Amino acid sequence: MRWEGIFKGTDARLQIKRNLYLRRMPGNSFGTYFRITTFGESHGPAIGVVIDGCPPGISLTEALIDEALARRRPGQSRITTQRKEPDTCEFLSGVMEGKSTGTPLAILIRNSDQRSKDYDHLADTYRPSHADFTYQEKYGIRDHRGGGRSSARETAARVAAGAVAMAVLKTEGIHVQAYVSAVGDIVLDASYQDLDLSRTDENIIRCPDQETAERMISLVNAVRKEGDTIGGVITCVASGVPSGLGEPVFDKLHADLGKAMLSINAAKGFEIGSGFHGAGMRGSTHNDIFENRDGKIVTRTNHSGGIQGGISNGMDIYFRTAFKPVATILRPQETVNSAGQKVSVEGKGRHDPCVLPRAVPIVEAMTAMVLADHLLLQRINRK
Repeated sequence: MRWEGIFKGTDARLQIKRNLYLRRMPGNSFGTYFRITTFGESHGPAIGVVIDGCPPGISLTEALIDEALARRRPGQSRITTQRKEPDTCEFLSGVMEGKSTGTPLAILIRNSDQRSKDYDHLADTYRPSHADFTYQEKYGIRDHRGGGRSSARETAARVAAGAVAMAVLKTEGIHVQAYVSAVGDIVLDASYQDLDLSRTDENIIRCPDQETAERMISLVNAVRKEGDTIGGVITCVASGVPSGLGEPVFDKLHADLGKAMLSINAAKGFEIGSGFHGAGMRGSTHNDIFENRDGKIVTRTNHSGGIQGGISNGMDIYFRTAFKPVATILRPQETVNSAGQKVSVEGKGRHDPCVLPRAVPIVEAMTAMVLADHLLLQRINRK
């Protein structure tokens, strides 16, 4: 195999190269103190997650995790993939009598509706905009059955871990809520402050404005009938976040949020606060003026998105994540196979025409994990 030479020899330089290579391998882990490692493949027997750093005494039940998984699971509506996975979890360790023990918490989610034959025609074919070619180049081998680890199926493990992080945040009064704010060219042109975010799950697109949601759903249905896919934007808001969370200089809170969002399948863009719009403003209008409001220091506006200098300032944290159209489309496309020969490929089986509704709980989960990580790190720093 192509990496065998790295592990041979006693030369100090080879040892350094070996150590660097091994340090690159844990791309399956995320977080510093609240740290997760996910495992499993789309068409394997199960997927799961090991969580290290969850404080003891947090109320946790399998039903709590299952409730979060139900919002991400496939087959939940006509505009999502019709793969039927119950997505119920099993605690393997770290929980006793409904409370976390402080030891590694392992959660298993079994796969039950794999149809690997749907991918037989892709064994030697590189699908456009998928990870087929890049995984082959990196590892010299790839799992063509739904993409293996590159499949969005892996994100169920993240949602399970996110439910645990949410339980940690709940003890501090922190709440995380995401919603679909754009599908294609249909944009919900309203501030999150003017919306009733409790209505987000009242429709299958997960947009809190019913009129806009109906237009979004109609667009997704039209795209689906054409055998095509469409992308959009998810907005996320974290309220109740205390000031002081974040680590300078490279581990800024918004930098970690950006990394978390861009680690999600199909995520292509991240902006916090005023984002790209702020680039066209002047400092005199963009600056968030501090004021004393009923004995609490706050900012009059929140163009910063609740984070300044990489550290939370106590205001709402809000950001947007852009998702590309799902790469699998049910129409022929030109590509090449592993021999470099020109071939045609067409998606088969069950696929999402739009990833956004199922990505909402994933965005929430990754946000919760970042905040839980920084919250626990701040506790350590203050001791």
